[in-house]
Amino acid sequence: MVPRRFVVRSSRPDTRDTRTLELSPVDGGPLAFDAGQFTMLLAFGVGEVPISISGDPTAPDPLVHTIRAVGPVSRALAGASPGTVLGVRGPFGTGWSVGDGRGGDVVFVAGGIGLAPLRPAIREVCAARADYAHVAVLYGARTPDDLLYADDLQRWAGEHDVEVQVTVDHGQHAWRGRVGVVTELVARARFDGARTLGLVCGPEVMMRYSALALLDRGVRKDRVRLSMERNMQCGVGLCGHCQLREYFVCVDGPVLPYDALEPLISRAEL
Repeated sequence: MVPRRFVVRSSRPDTRDTRTLELSPVDGGPLAFDAGQFTMLLAFGVGEVPISISGDPTAPDPLVHTIRAVGPVSRALAGASPGTVLGVRGPFGTGWSVGDGRGGDVVFVAGGIGLAPLRPAIREVCAARADYAHVAVLYGARTPDDLLYADDLQRWAGEHDVEVQVTVDHGQHAWRGRVGVVTELVARARFDGARTLGLVCGPEVMMRYSALALLDRGVRKDRVRLSMERNMQCGVGLCGHCQLREYFVCVDGPVLPYDALEPLISRAEL
């Protein structure tokens, strides 16, 4: 429950309301983590929120977080300038365990800021690219201005033989890419469902329909994993805010298999 102090080493804008921070520990070693885990990130005097780690698990220093400014705490974190000291608790939760996909296809389906929690797993796959068959990153955002990691998307496709498809809900005048929902990309992507591991992160409604689209392509329910980052406040299963029937998302998740989530995710206010 006691946060470690980390200093902001760099801050870069990603979109109009999203920034990526690189943090280094004030004392002690780097914070080792698994792809898919999160930390409780503290802006002193303001509060703390759960933020998925978006850096490289094989190079945990600096600790990287991509933060969308949507409330007072996340605005304070996103606005932290280099030299600012933040508090970090964690890492917490379950990871993607992307290594389970070795020898087969891996499909990443991301919506909006949901690409940030998937980024460490994508980097993990790219670092051992020969261990996997076909790899696809299917990414949807509201507008072209909301797309994250443009350089990463190009590098994954160009240097690591990853199928990268991008779509937006609303294309602006200069946009020449696809317009539509991300589930349409699932239908057209090249992968063999019978040997695919599907990892999905984004708004809950997007994850629900993306999971169904993967099932329609023949992916088994236990091979579809979703990141359920909802209402987490303590990170250690004490406060109960993130309870999803028998699950505490901060402890049992945030990454959970679709066969466990199927009877839960479509029920309003559960």
